[in-house]
Amino acid sequence: MQIYLVGGAVRDKLLGLKVKDRDWLVVGTTPEQMLNLGYQQVGADFPVFLHPRSKEEYALARTERKTAGGYTGFTCNAAPDVTLEEDLLRRDLTINAIAMDENNQLIDPYHGQKDLELKVLRHVSDAFIEDPLRVLRVARFAARYHGLGFTVAAETLALMQQICASGELAFLSAERVWQETARSIEGSNPEVYIEVLRQCSALKIWFAELDILWGVPNPPQWHPEIDTGIHTIMVLQQAAQLSDKLTVRFAALVHDLGKGLTPQEKWPSHPGHEKSGLAAINTLCDRLKAPNECRELALLMSEYHTHVHKAFELKPSTLLKVLNHCDVWRKPQRFADFLLCCEADARGRTGFENRDYPNTTYFWQAYQAALQVDVKAIVATGLKGEAIKLRLNELRISALKSFKESYQSSAT
Repeated sequence: MQIYLVGGAVRDKLLGLKVKDRDWLVVGTTPEQMLNLGYQQVGADFPVFLHPRSKEEYALARTERKTAGGYTGFTCNAAPDVTLEEDLLRRDLTINAIAMDENNQLIDPYHGQKDLELKVLRHVSDAFIEDPLRVLRVARFAARYHGLGFTVAAETLALMQQICASGELAFLSAERVWQETARSIEGSNPEVYIEVLRQCSALKIWFAELDILWGVPNPPQWHPEIDTGIHTIMVLQQAAQLSDKLTVRFAALVHDLGKGLTPQEKWPSHPGHEKSGLAAINTLCDRLKAPNECRELALLMSEYHTHVHKAFELKPSTLLKVLNHCDVWRKPQRFADFLLCCEADARGRTGFENRDYPNTTYFWQAYQAALQVDVKAIVATGLKGEAIKLRLNELRISALKSFKESYQSSAT
């Protein structure tokens, strides 16, 4: 029985990064022996055990044979005679196929250390194509290690394209696709994940509403980058600089889906794209089984981002309409996140990246002004039901009118 540290722990240790989770590989034993040593079995499809004290995962060395579609369609062999090299051969990337023994000696049969030096994400063997989940994993690794200079090997990208062309990607569960996507979007370079998926045609399979944005033009006076797909990537980059929140970054990513539905004869303008994008966002969120908070912020962003861009032109009644529709009174933090998305959209354009964007401050101050209206005082006057709501709106519009006049006066 030999135990090795494997996978991401070895990879990140060699890269000088902080190791978060440690995975262990056990060679030359059986499930019965592991149980007798006090390990707790947790793997239903193949033998994985929790250490009796550390609770870290220990997996028996195994080989796999493809027997059906998808990433679960494998028959596993975890016999005691499976070697370390055989187990490492089934792994996705060479940089994830390095093991370390109890004496800190590296076992690297597939030259993962060399690829760490070259900063290349390269598949271990042609068995790579048997698991469609690897398309998303490689895209996630490309995003995660982009800052270190890593890129996907051309031959590995070709296999990813082959997987996508085969139809295997459709066998993935929405939960796994969302899990890989969320982890990537929350990282430091979420745009790389999207770009890699697009390069291998995975984007059009799981994110069709997003994929069609490339090649759709915007008015050049407002969008020097012109292409809506490029703009989307730029907005996602800006959102990543402004917020770590998954909700903010996802909303930034899908805020312009309506532009993919604009008839070509109306290009490069996109009248009504704010509302036409709502159905596309709902369809995408349904497919991905995205969390409700991601969907809700994305819908607000699609419908009302141009209102914020035109903030200084809006009448007090329109300002209140936006505030009410965003339910800012009950969900002020979500409204603040919405404004961050709008700022990312404004800056996600060539030449606008470092421009001031006072619109969000203006909208937040307008909310603060309307918030000063005392609801309890209205109730105390004896009004009931709908009359309370009407009076509340009247007073908030009056407060917003005073705010707007005061703002304009101070600006001049």
